[in-house]
Amino acid sequence: MKFTLSWLKEHLDTTASVAEIVERLTSLGLEVEGCDNPSDKVRGFIVGHLLEAEKHPGADRLRVCKVDTGKGILQVVCGAPNARAGLKVILAQPGVVIPVTGEPLKKGMVRGVESQGMMCSWRELSLGEDHEGIAELPEGTPLGSPLAEVIPFEITIEVSITPNRADCLGVRGIARDLAAAGLGQLKPLPVPTLVSAFKSPIGVRLAFGAIQPSPCPLFVGRVIRGVKNGPSPQWLKDRLTAIGLRPISALVDITNYMTYDLGRPLHVFDAATVKGDIQVRLAQVGETLPALNGKTYPLDETMTVIADESGPEGLGGVMGGEASGCSDSTTSVFLEVAYFDPIRTATTGRKLEILSDARFRFERGVDPAFLFDAAAIATQMILDLCGGEASEVISAGAEPAWRRSISFRPARVASLGGVEVDTGRQETILRALGCDVAAHGATLSVQPPSWRADLVNEADLVEEILRIHGYDRLPAVSLPRPAMPVPVLTPSQRVTGWVRRELATRGLVEAVTWSFLSSDTAKLFGADQPGLRLANPISSDLDVMRPSVLPNLLLAVGRNSDRGSKDPALFEIGPQFDSPSQQRSVAAGVRAGRAVPRHWTEKTRHVDAFDAKADALAALQAAGVNTESLQISATTPGWYHPGRSGALTLGQKTVALFGEIHPGLLSALDLKSPVVGFEVFLDTLPLRKAKPGKARPPLKASAFQAVERDFAFILEASVPAASVLRATRNADKVHIVSAEVFDLYHGGGEEGKKSMAVSVTLQPGGKTFTDEEIEEIARKVVTEVEKGTGGVLRR
Repeated sequence: MKFTLSWLKEHLDTTASVAEIVERLTSLGLEVEGCDNPSDKVRGFIVGHLLEAEKHPGADRLRVCKVDTGKGILQVVCGAPNARAGLKVILAQPGVVIPVTGEPLKKGMVRGVESQGMMCSWRELSLGEDHEGIAELPEGTPLGSPLAEVIPFEITIEVSITPNRADCLGVRGIARDLAAAGLGQLKPLPVPTLVSAFKSPIGVRLAFGAIQPSPCPLFVGRVIRGVKNGPSPQWLKDRLTAIGLRPISALVDITNYMTYDLGRPLHVFDAATVKGDIQVRLAQVGETLPALNGKTYPLDETMTVIADESGPEGLGGVMGGEASGCSDSTTSVFLEVAYFDPIRTATTGRKLEILSDARFRFERGVDPAFLFDAAAIATQMILDLCGGEASEVISAGAEPAWRRSISFRPARVASLGGVEVDTGRQETILRALGCDVAAHGATLSVQPPSWRADLVNEADLVEEILRIHGYDRLPAVSLPRPAMPVPVLTPSQRVTGWVRRELATRGLVEAVTWSFLSSDTAKLFGADQPGLRLANPISSDLDVMRPSVLPNLLLAVGRNSDRGSKDPALFEIGPQFDSPSQQRSVAAGVRAGRAVPRHWTEKTRHVDAFDAKADALAALQAAGVNTESLQISATTPGWYHPGRSGALTLGQKTVALFGEIHPGLLSALDLKSPVVGFEVFLDTLPLRKAKPGKARPPLKASAFQAVERDFAFILEASVPAASVLRATRNADKVHIVSAEVFDLYHGGGEEGKKSMAVSVTLQPGGKTFTDEEIEEIARKVVTEVEKGTGGVLRR
């Protein structure tokens, strides 16, 4: 929001300096982004008198000029076509910084002729776009005077407005805040009383049926005939130009002025182009609108249009139509002042990618009670600048309900804000902001004004009082320091960190992908729930919440492989969505290509299911899971390769999946190399429980040499290795410290059997083992394996 100082003072009676205004605006939460004083740019520039302008001896388009500075004559070489004797010009002497370049001016030689200064255009001073020639000052401008003293420059202030402060999208709203903060008095807003000269030839009707909320609750309009459209007066042009708007014509400039002055967007139609009455309705499929910006927009049934018998003439709250736009030949206009639903206006603007000043204000919420007065003010301005006479005011609909009462306890300012403010001062602040305040014992009944839709509860009023009273008056209070630091991370967050660190140390690179993907890809992973489909996706190929973290990682593998990245290995920790109301935190990873790089010391191989299993087990171990307690089953979802994948379970819960990705799925995703993956379901893992005050037990390292014994068992082919290892460890949980499979053999024996060799490490405690003790442990191992798996020792 940008405005000039003089514009602000039309609404605010104040003697405050620019610095005081800027400081107070920022303290009120209206952050000042810039304050521009053009006179600072022209410091050092003076008024010169062009005495002579002779042709340059070495160039047809240059002139050698003699310029009187009031203290002497300078020779200036100039190429401006309007350089002629008798002009009063803006003169820069050597050493003066030229605003458009930021460089100081120096004397120089131009085609062999010395130039001792520069006559400037408005563009070179950064005061306009006119660069056709040097600036021409009025004949009576005092010679030698500083430019800043002869031209009244407007100081501009630009403020960043937060989305909840729609009332400050007009100069009057900003003035109201400053007045409430004690930086002056808010001037009354005069509303003219107009006498209708004739009955409106154009009627208006709202055609929305029972739609709630109504796309346009209230529409106010009137016809003004006999107008003469043309250039705006200079004061209006200057004011619009100062804030970055381009003056177009008086009628259009008036609507822009009302938008920025009072925060009230409105529109004028050329009444001669309106066929029949105005109908405010929803657009019909297939309708289009050639808009004022020169583009044609396709409309749909969710958009509000202002239409006549021939079709849409404007897009409600967003932009007017080209066909009904005002021109120099316009002699009769229809003035529209309406209230449009903020949500529908924002949705329409986003669909059509239109960001207009009107949409910017309507979607944040304009004053719903400021329609009839705004119509009177705008009408009077049109009559003053363009002439004519006004019809009666016509309207359709009713003012939307905005009145509300908030029960406010003044003591809440101290309890919520931490500062004591006298109750009388609180009431004064609220009334200055436009609220109606009535006392009911220890409680105040506060009715916010129509322009403050953001004030809805008691905490909002506390914030307003603190804002106006001054955040700088809040006392600085130190937070209590606990005797012992309190952990910042929750147990689940710590587990996530441990898993992330472990997977990274295993050579996987962390990826961050979208939480959604295309519906076609989601179906490959068993997701076909309508509830997971996004109502408003950011892209047509990202329209479903992801049912698994794996698909996005697989697509990332494909993109990396296409770009020459060899053997990609990625992991991600994030949510997967099982249903619209249920999601799980998952650590997933994929590996592709070779597991071992090419090297002369060892043979290379492709990744396999055991690589994925090792990653999953490492993640589980990092999370504090006792991996020896895990069960392994071959029940896996359809995106894994059957027979080359598995599930890790803890009791009845599946805590991880691993294995090769199904070849059919790889083909559907256009992945050519083998890929393995794993998924660890973090939400199903038991959290580490640390008892307060209990230290880690001391390490008891044995000083005696460990003993290894190998066992070979004949087993049913269906018996998993994990069952054999579990039974082996259970034989002696004190002395057996590890058990590993080192050989597996099929064939050469009984059909349906296999031979599995297990290496068992025995660690003595306080003394070395005797042969009898070793044999006893060996017998227990054989007995436990036979009892737990049915296996017998191979002879």
